Amino acid sequence: MTAEIAAWRWQPLTLRLRTPFRVAYGVSATRTVWWLRLGGDAGWGESAIPPYYGIGDAEQVAWWEAMAARSRPLPDEPDAIAAWVGDEGPAPARAALDLALHDRLARRWNVPLHRLLDLPPPAPALTSFTIGLADPDTMAEEAAAAGAYPILKIKLGRDDDEACLAAVRRARPDARLRLDANAAWSPDEAVRRIQALARFEPELIEQPVAKDDIEGLGFVQAHTALPVVADESLRTVADLERLAAAGVAGINLKLMKVGGLAPALTILRRAKALGLRVLLGCMIETSLGVTAAFHLAALADWIDLDSPLLIVNDPFVGVAYDPAGRMRLPDRAGIGVTLRAEP
Repeated sequence: MTAEIAAWRWQPLTLRLRTPFRVAYGVSATRTVWWLRLGGDAGWGESAIPPYYGIGDAEQVAWWEAMAARSRPLPDEPDAIAAWVGDEGPAPARAALDLALHDRLARRWNVPLHRLLDLPPPAPALTSFTIGLADPDTMAEEAAAAGAYPILKIKLGRDDDEACLAAVRRARPDARLRLDANAAWSPDEAVRRIQALARFEPELIEQPVAKDDIEGLGFVQAHTALPVVADESLRTVADLERLAAAGVAGINLKLMKVGGLAPALTILRRAKALGLRVLLGCMIETSLGVTAAFHLAALADWIDLDSPLLIVNDPFVGVAYDPAGRMRLPDRAGIGVTLRAEP
């Protein structure tokens, strides 16, 4: 075992949310993520996954322990990272290691992550800002409080969805609205609800049906002009191929659910070749994971990377947001984050 591997460290971070985060799966006021550090802090990565994905902390730690016990030297070329990490083990744990290995090489070569990956530098871009699932009055209040953000992502999945969206629209007649049902509806119900919500002029609808119902997503897309964007249904290239065959308009690409930057780039490029649009998204995570994701932004159609705006104790300084939610990369090598305060 090399010293660089033996000195790996990982620690949990409890993130506190500005307001309780409600989606169709449930509600939470905190989220636990993991910070992975290579030996000598040569590279950093993050693991973040919601509880409803069914991936436990013990499972991730066991995988890191197994990887740290190997004797193989760390990869010295970015093209070697995917094979070194492999495709076994929990996706967010693989994402953390993938990020750390990319960060290590980009720091070593003194280049930003996007240059290491041979990607165009991302221009400043607006992210959507999330309004969690609640009663109509609460959602309207939160939408009004987010008056500086021109793009709102509205969580749906209650019986009063139409009343909620009407309240949001009254509070923010100027806003561009993106909808996210988090797999709350059946295909027939989704078509009916989308038709009822069309008068509010949303831009897209994320994951209206169950994650395993690829055909259902295609059915919904066939019955609406609104772009249907698959989120929970997308974890692998094989999923992407099935979604494209079903006819959905787009995918929500998150580093944590696909296993890091290397698989994300494979999926992103294949999606473009298939004519699908790409929403670049995130879990509830710190600026470490979000900044890494933003390095891919030049290839995305929509940006939904607002997690650092939703938490109050982000330990990292990375991507910067202007008052309207326009994101800019830091001018630093690697992923580009620094430590705000020791967690």
